[in-house]
Amino acid sequence: MSINHIRPWRHIERRKSRQIHVGNVPVGGDAPIAVQTMTNTPTTDVAATVEQVQAAAEAGADIVRVSVPDEASSRALKEIVRESPVPIVADIHFHYKRGIEAAEAGAACLRINPGNIGDEKRVAEVIRAAKDHNCSIRIGVNAGSLEKHLLDKYGEPCPEAMVESGLDHIRILQDHDFHEFKISVKASDVFMSAAAYQQLAEATDAPIHLGITEAGGFVSGTIKSAIGLGQLLWMGIGDTLRVSLSADPVEEVKVGFEILKSLGLRHRGVNIISCPSCARQGFDVIKTVEALEKRLEHVKTPMSLSIIGCVVNGPGEALMTDVGFTGGGAGSGMVYLAGKASHKMSNAQMVDHIVEEVEKKAAQLDAEAAAAE
Repeated sequence: MSINHIRPWRHIERRKSRQIHVGNVPVGGDAPIAVQTMTNTPTTDVAATVEQVQAAAEAGADIVRVSVPDEASSRALKEIVRESPVPIVADIHFHYKRGIEAAEAGAACLRINPGNIGDEKRVAEVIRAAKDHNCSIRIGVNAGSLEKHLLDKYGEPCPEAMVESGLDHIRILQDHDFHEFKISVKASDVFMSAAAYQQLAEATDAPIHLGITEAGGFVSGTIKSAIGLGQLLWMGIGDTLRVSLSADPVEEVKVGFEILKSLGLRHRGVNIISCPSCARQGFDVIKTVEALEKRLEHVKTPMSLSIIGCVVNGPGEALMTDVGFTGGGAGSGMVYLAGKASHKMSNAQMVDHIVEEVEKKAAQLDAEAAAAE
C-alpha cells in the first residue's frame, strides 16, 4: 500500500509518456519502470548467452539486450530468442542489415545508434522490418558516437547535440508512420547525461530509457549510476533503465532494482536495513548481513528486514520493518515481527531463524495478495 498520502515528501510525480511494448513488457505510461541488462558473452555462443539471459531474468531483469555484430550472431539470435524467458533487444551498430535480420529472428526490440546506423534510407529499411515483425525500436544516442554534422555544429559532445540527434531520428520514425519507439541519450559524464535527459523529457512524450553509459567497474559504476539515474528518477523522468557496469549482468540488475527500491518506484525481494556496525554491536553485523543477502536471494516477495547491532536505533528501525533483529548483548538479541518485540534469539541461531521468519512472512504476504485478487 502506498504511504505517500501520509508522507508527501516521498511522492514522485512521473513524467507522462506514451506507452509502447517490448515484447510483452509495457514501457512508459503507468507501467512499472522496467529493469534491463545486456549480455557480455559472444552471441554466437548460444548456450552461454542463454545461461546469462536466464540468470539475469531470475535476478529480476524485465528485458535483456544482446549484441548482434555480424551474420553469425543474427543466426544465433533466433535460438536465443526462442529460449529466453524475457523479451530480447537486439543491439545494432554500423550495419543496418543486422537490424533487419534481428527483426526476422524474433527480437522484441531493435536498438539503433543514430551516429553509426547510416543514412535515412537505411533507417527506413530497418523500420520496415520492425513493422513487419512487430518490433519496437530504441533510438540509442551516445555522446561518444554523435553524427559528424552535429559535432561540427556544436564543437564537442554536449546535451544539445545529443537531444538534437535523438529528435532528428524521432522525426524519421514518425515520417515513416512508426511510433513504437523509446529513446535514450547516454553519456559517461553524469552531468551531460542528466542535462540531456532533462531536455529530452521536455521535448518528447516518447518513453525514455535511462542509463549512464560506460559507468565503470562495480563500485564506481554503481555510484555514478545511482547519482545520475537517481536524480532523474526522483524528478519523474525514466520509463526503463540499465545500469552499465564492467561486471556480471546480474549485478547490473541488482543495482538497478536497488536504485528503484530506494525511491519506492519498484518493490522486489527483501529490503535489508542494516547499520554499519560499531563497538556497541551485540553481534557481527557485517557478516550477518552478508549471509542473509545470500540466503534470502530466492525471496521475491517485497518486504523489509532490519538488522541492527544494538538498541540505540534497533527498536526504532524494527518498528518500520516486517522482520527485525536487534543486538542486545549476552550472546542474544530481540526478534521483532510486524514492528513489535516478539522473542529473544541467540546470536548463534539468528541467521537460520531470521531466514525462517522472512520465508514465513513472505508466504503470508503472498497468500494475502492472492486472496485480494
